[in-house]
Amino acid sequence: MQTCVEPSPPPGLADGCQQLEAIIRQGRLLPVFQAIVDLEAGTVLGHEGLIRGPSDSALHSPTMLFEAAERCRMTLALDLACLRACAERFAELALPGLLFVNISPETLLAQGRRPAAVLALLEGAGLDSRRVILELTETRPSGGYPALREVADGCRRDGLRIALDDLGEGFSNLRLWSELRPDIVKLDKHFVRHIHLDPLKEQFVRSIVDIARQSGALLVAEGIESAAELRTLCRLGVRYGQGYLLARPQARPPQALPSMADTLPWAGRRPSSRYQPLARDLLLEVAPLEDRVPNETAYRRFAEHPDCFAIPVVQDGVPVGLLRRHHLLERFAKPFNRELYGKKPCRMMMDKQPLVVNADINVHELSSLVVAAERRYLVDGFIITDNGRYLGMGTGFALMRKITELQLSAARYANPLTGLPGNVPINETVDRLLGMDAPFVVAYADLDHFKPFNDLYGYAAGDSLIELVAHLLLAHADPERDFVGHVGGDDFVLLMQSDDWEARLRRMLARFGEQASAHFSEAHRAAGGFEVAARSGETVFLPLTALSLGVVKVRAGQYHSHREIGAATAEAKKRAKKMPGNSLFVECRQPGEPASCRCGQS
Repeated sequence: MQTCVEPSPPPGLADGCQQLEAIIRQGRLLPVFQAIVDLEAGTVLGHEGLIRGPSDSALHSPTMLFEAAERCRMTLALDLACLRACAERFAELALPGLLFVNISPETLLAQGRRPAAVLALLEGAGLDSRRVILELTETRPSGGYPALREVADGCRRDGLRIALDDLGEGFSNLRLWSELRPDIVKLDKHFVRHIHLDPLKEQFVRSIVDIARQSGALLVAEGIESAAELRTLCRLGVRYGQGYLLARPQARPPQALPSMADTLPWAGRRPSSRYQPLARDLLLEVAPLEDRVPNETAYRRFAEHPDCFAIPVVQDGVPVGLLRRHHLLERFAKPFNRELYGKKPCRMMMDKQPLVVNADINVHELSSLVVAAERRYLVDGFIITDNGRYLGMGTGFALMRKITELQLSAARYANPLTGLPGNVPINETVDRLLGMDAPFVVAYADLDHFKPFNDLYGYAAGDSLIELVAHLLLAHADPERDFVGHVGGDDFVLLMQSDDWEARLRRMLARFGEQASAHFSEAHRAAGGFEVAARSGETVFLPLTALSLGVVKVRAGQYHSHREIGAATAEAKKRAKKMPGNSLFVECRQPGEPASCRCGQS
């Protein structure tokens, strides 16, 4: 290990440095832990260890503590002392998951090619190094990127993993990401705060999610404080999160997350469900004014904040009105009005009939209210409440953007002909079911000779036949346990957890046979098929269009992704289409077994 001797502090700092040295020597650092959550599973990935100084000390604040260490040139000693304190307490509490600990690049560089001091501290605490993540704080390493990369590689060889902290806060850590290839990247809270109201932040995070996926790094969003932020992050593909909404730093955190069914996207929801945005997702924090506050206060706020469009007026926390920017500024622009009305309470100039909505109203209902109301509500915004108490504001712009986003999402997620979920939610639901280790059945439905039927009878008749299949699938699926999706064209997928799935499918095939006959002419029904021109120019006879179902039964551990299941069901569908009439083929062989092992044709 390289030695790192830090020079003595400048004169005049001796007392503070002696205090810091005593805190480190006496082991008086106090660790607290904040959970890092798997947002998809609702479980704890690990905890970040955060340090506080003694409660009776001027160095209790972590900011004061580390500023003192920098002034006293004791950063290395403090980093190692923090690591020891966090590791010992983490092991003592038997906390689940991983331990994340902050460390400066300079401290890591001081370890040399093998982090002997770090490993010795962890061994003394009885903590496996494979459970420890070293979070590099955002800074340009003084020893250079190649040296830091060499040290990071040495850490990995000994089981430690590297995280890059506060991505986006400074100028250098994109370079650090490229150079170090960290195992985990933590997104700075700046890009999380109000992300649901900022399209540019959404685009930034979407790009970071893509980079993390390509590099193989886990992405953790820091500073999550609202349900709207959380839901937006989940929608953008962020898998892990940290923040006050999920868990606050605690000296003795619980072993598992508390139930937060109204907040977390995984709680109390079926795997196939999609979240319906609410008014609270449009929430913009605007500090209200009490109704007795003078108009001059509101005028000054409008003057100092050009982007402030309206100020809510409350009485003991309950909204009673809205001060509209253009109205107040126009009144004050008139001669002597500021002198006349400036000291009078703002309730005199407020709009006494603002649009007030509950936070849990969905955005479709909200948009209907805004459209039906006066135009000023679209321009000036509306007040959002929770149990009658002021919560925040929403803007007409944010509402229209969310409605547009829902329309685009609907086009992406649903088939326009049947309204059934398309490929994206089908694949998401398959992967979630796989992640739950729950047994389920995948049935692939496809119409035989559909293109010739479509060419012969026309596109309207083809659409009608596709809609019949969609209707029958929905009618025979268990609405509580089964999922029906439309891949496209005449292809459908059913994800079934109902115990009587096979009986349901057989009844559905029988009903299709009864109802599909009405889509053919009397002559074709009598002949049992129709003639069409083949590509060679010859006329061929094809049987009436039938429905084939290829079924794969999925058990825990058999498949690892929707792609593997897609390949298996495609093969089962091919087998079903080789059978005459409306057919059901059940694939019983295990993945990897030869075709001779097939056991289920019917």
